[in-house]
Amino acid sequence: MGASGWDYVTSFDGSVERALENLHAQVFQEEYGNDDTYETLEDLYADEEFMEEEGTHSILDIERVVHTAKPPSKRRAKDYGTLRPLAPDRTVHHFGTDRPTPEQFQARLAEAYEAMGGHTRSEETLIDECRMRWTGLYVVLYTGDEPTHLGIFGYSGD
Repeated sequence: MGASGWDYVTSFDGSVERALENLHAQVFQEEYGNDDTYETLEDLYADEEFMEEEGTHSILDIERVVHTAKPPSKRRAKDYGTLRPLAPDRTVHHFGTDRPTPEQFQARLAEAYEAMGGHTRSEETLIDECRMRWTGLYVVLYTGDEPTHLGIFGYSGD
């Protein structure tokens, strides 16, 4: 089926795990709410054959948060299905600040997607930071001095 990139901006109340859980519920409802295949998110995850072979090509393929910016490894099975923070130095690199806004996040994504359409790219974009399929990265986003949102992006598929 190929790889699929995905991205989200979601509310953040201080817990990345809770934000991921809330986003899972929202995306499940959007994708499967009117579908008789899976009644609950747990039903979806119980379909191991589907989840291991195809996946949802969305944030629903990400099972847990890890609190290290150390890149995942294809050799470690436990690194698949993880969401980790974008390294602080890479956040500053892409946004020019350690406190990017939701608007800055959306702008960097738009630039990255536009660059994907070109034949040559001179520098790495934000979405290039996620180098391993079946993983994602998050950035805490600020409104004024308050952390209010998470910017999340990643890939599913092969």
